[in-house]
Amino acid sequence: MLFLITGGYGFIGSAVVRRLLTTTGATVVNVDKMTYAASPASLGMHAGEARHIHVQADICDVEAMRAVFATHKPTAVMHLAAESHVDRSIDGPAEFIRTNVVGTQVLLEAAREYWNTLDGAAKAEFRFHHVSTDEVFGSLYPGDPPFTPETPYDPRSPYSASKAASDHLVRAWNHTYGFPSFVSNTTNNYGPWQFPEKLIPLVTLNALEGKPLPVYGEGANIRDWLHVEDHAEALVLALMKGQPGATYCIGPRQERTNLEVVKAICATLDRLRPDPAGPRERLITFVRDRPGHDFRYAMDPSGAEAALGWKPRYDFETGLEQTIRWYLDHEAWWRPIREKAYAGQRLGGVKS
Repeated sequence: MLFLITGGYGFIGSAVVRRLLTTTGATVVNVDKMTYAASPASLGMHAGEARHIHVQADICDVEAMRAVFATHKPTAVMHLAAESHVDRSIDGPAEFIRTNVVGTQVLLEAAREYWNTLDGAAKAEFRFHHVSTDEVFGSLYPGDPPFTPETPYDPRSPYSASKAASDHLVRAWNHTYGFPSFVSNTTNNYGPWQFPEKLIPLVTLNALEGKPLPVYGEGANIRDWLHVEDHAEALVLALMKGQPGATYCIGPRQERTNLEVVKAICATLDRLRPDPAGPRERLITFVRDRPGHDFRYAMDPSGAEAALGWKPRYDFETGLEQTIRWYLDHEAWWRPIREKAYAGQRLGGVKS
């Protein structure tokens, strides 16, 4: 088997690559453009693995994508390459449209052209797995049931709109061409190797450095938190078992307000590495809310659990402590990022 993974040096992509190399005998071709959030170190002990092949290429490059398929002849594709940070999409939506929409169309066409050259079992078994987000469904409010595959799309940010468009393309290629593609949507991921623009690593590192811990609005917005290793396990199962035209909603049923998450980080750090200046909750700073900030996301994963035989292993408290311990032990990884690439400054601050 040979799996083509796009964005395999990203946060979720690297977790998938690690899992594939650990649990299967497959070769993994990792197409990654190497943007600011890519990290070869995230493959850990697999960084020099002979079964891992990195192709540095842009998914928007038509000829490069055709060449990847012609050269490596994958058994299946998992498409993770995307611009993914909502705040960055507020500041600069164009790159999100280019990568997430145009890039997905280019990849779909390259994959379909290749699939049309296959015969017999190879053609019947080929799959194109597109990895997406719960944000395409819009916002939930108190009393609303969680998202399901039947929830209508209602994206509210440039990021979620670009992902919704890419989801629609994947489904259109299945419906129009019979192309064996399917979609999975997931909740907020956290865990080791996450670029420190996201809430949990940003707050963890700011707290370690005694800097303000920014909380949007009143901190009442709710997210459903999934450990990246649990997500990677579900994604690999979907790659093996996924059915064309299906949608798999992957989530952990672990809703927390943003303020609860920040306070949990403070309490965990206070226990693991006390601050002589006092409890870190003193650093919490409420800031102007994100423009168009969705109130709540939550996923009903029962369909995916039944279809894939999957259940999350991490409860939020255990996963959060494991994640914080990882950042405490890996300053050599995140310190250069903080000093040279992203120091924790506010993004997405455009006035609504």
